Amino acid sequence: MSDIKSVLEGAKAQMEKTISHLESELAKIRAGKANPTMLDNVMVDYYGARTPLSNVASVNTQDSRTILVQPWEKSMLTPIEKAIQAANLGFNPQNDGVLIRIIVPPLTEERRKDLVKTSKACGEDAKVGLRTIRKESIDKIKALQKAGLPEDEAKSGEAKMQTLTDEFSAKCEKHLEQKEKEILTV
Repeated sequence: MSDIKSVLEGAKAQMEKTISHLESELAKIRAGKANPTMLDNVMVDYYGARTPLSNVASVNTQDSRTILVQPWEKSMLTPIEKAIQAANLGFNPQNDGVLIRIIVPPLTEERRKDLVKTSKACGEDAKVGLRTIRKESIDKIKALQKAGLPEDEAKSGEAKMQTLTDEFSAKCEKHLEQKEKEILTV
């Protein structure tokens, strides 16, 4: 039974990683409100090395429509501004010589629908990941059964694996519902 327990614990850990990955992907989808995570994928040319924006500047929100980027070195203002434009996020950064302001434009209805589709695609990817983890775990349980594990224990392990998968699928759905509500709220 401890073999099945270790398979289930391993699967649960993988599923938790899948859900946290989904959360981070959904956080990157902008919902009309300014959020520092919108700039997580921006890479800046820092003296010849591609460096994440968060490593060369502080990124904060001033209000629900404005992101402030304050570089730690004044000489980095122009490279940061160019990197934000190159990231093609639909933002027009404004450099005032001290910091960079990004006004997040309000979303159009069409753009909101596109963002909902994108978030649903992220959710579907997460669900595929969960199903893959379930399949691999059930395969491991079947291998244990061939190695001498009683059939009733194997069936019980498979049932527990399905319950675990259902639980994490429900979490995935909950995250998607919240994101959709956040995107569609004007």
